[in-house]
Amino acid sequence: MSRIVVFLTLVAGAGSLAGCGERVAPLPRESSQPVTANPAPAAASPEAAPIGEGSAPVAYVVARTADLPGPTALTPEDWPQYRGAARDGVSQAAALADSWPEGGPRVLWHVPVGQGYSSPAVVAGNVYFNDYDEARNVWMVRRLGLDDGAEAWRYEVPKRIRPNHAITRTAPATDGGFVFAIDPKCELHCLDARDGSLIWKRFFPAAYDSQIPPWYNGQCPLLDGERLIVAPGGRVLMTALDKGSGEPVWETPNPGGHQMSHGSIMPLEVEGVRQYAYLTLKGLVGVDAGDGRLLWEFPWQFNTAVPTTPLPLGDGKLLLTSGYHARTVVCQVRRGADGWSAEEVVSLPPPTGGWNSEVHTPILHRGFVFGVGKKQRGLWTCLDLQGKELWTSRGKAAFGMGGYLLADGKFFLLEDRTGLVRMLDAGSDEYRELARAQVLEGPDVWAPPVISHGKLLIRDLKKLVCLDIAAGANAAAVASRSAKIEAKP
Repeated sequence: MSRIVVFLTLVAGAGSLAGCGERVAPLPRESSQPVTANPAPAAASPEAAPIGEGSAPVAYVVARTADLPGPTALTPEDWPQYRGAARDGVSQAAALADSWPEGGPRVLWHVPVGQGYSSPAVVAGNVYFNDYDEARNVWMVRRLGLDDGAEAWRYEVPKRIRPNHAITRTAPATDGGFVFAIDPKCELHCLDARDGSLIWKRFFPAAYDSQIPPWYNGQCPLLDGERLIVAPGGRVLMTALDKGSGEPVWETPNPGGHQMSHGSIMPLEVEGVRQYAYLTLKGLVGVDAGDGRLLWEFPWQFNTAVPTTPLPLGDGKLLLTSGYHARTVVCQVRRGADGWSAEEVVSLPPPTGGWNSEVHTPILHRGFVFGVGKKQRGLWTCLDLQGKELWTSRGKAAFGMGGYLLADGKFFLLEDRTGLVRMLDAGSDEYRELARAQVLEGPDVWAPPVISHGKLLIRDLKKLVCLDIAAGANAAAVASRSAKIEAKP
């Protein structure tokens, strides 16, 4: 399988091999299990093997309507969903160490995980992530303690999912009361954060005539106040669901036939109107957040899959990029006398002549765009708002399709082949490395890292690791790492 095919798995995901060509998954059985600290992987269960063969798919199930949980008051350092609270890839964590000891930051805990790229959400000291047990054919959502990795519960659904560039891809969304997760076969689960019990669920293929994307689902649900926003494709381009009941608040019709992509929805405000932007293979769409009206469309040719999220640049401009030799483009959304419009501002030459991101959505910082480009196995690149490359990590580092985020004036990046994590100076006008640590193992370390309350969560295909990166946490062991790093090629 070509490397290209893989890219979506990461943050994003897809179909024919295991998705749309497969028979629809039968009605799953689910359970929630309280778990003691750091349990060993569960043994194979004879009940898990044949999963309700012959059962009819169910579009919408409500498990309960009473004793619903209340939200937790989020702090700026919480990371409640994919790419953080603002979906910008920026953590508000502060007071992080500027250097690391020779052996890397202290490992607080680690737990085994099934092969995949699912990134966690963190709220109120709890870590939520999607997982899969291949021995039992069980898809899971797990809750761990951020401080010690102790597992509080796991929600389980028997579901056969063949590895296809691993299995799990997406991040849950949570307000500390509800937890929402879309599994690889496009079933949306709403859980109680207190005990992992099911509240309601929706199966997109049955509810909306959705097609499961190739390489499975890669979309991460957007939790926006009292509503959950998803883009299922099929007969509904986008919908807002009441988070407590799962009932639709509004639905955006889909006469253009947009299929569910691996990208996730981006909230933004343009000319005082709050809206949701979403990338499909046919381009970008904008939907009114209040009533679900389709406001505008920006047709653009993407190829095979779109795992990225639109990046707002300010003043109604958005940067769109993707893999499979898709061209990166900046478009301008505005409202005129004739209504809304979206027009091209600048487009880059086709890769590798122009910059593009294969998997991850770039980060806007200090008026520049930062991201891992496809060139030369993933150079860390700084671009201006017109897409012009200003500098790269050429000759110093390459990251393949590794994930990254920004926190406390520093970028944290993963090398996909080795698992090496690097910390960079985000205030520098050139590639400047502050520290590095070898904690994970490659290959395919694609899951985006997460930072919350002074802790860095990273994972590879086998384990999830929590590192203490708070300032002072490793003070006794910190060496003059920077000088040594500068001396290395």
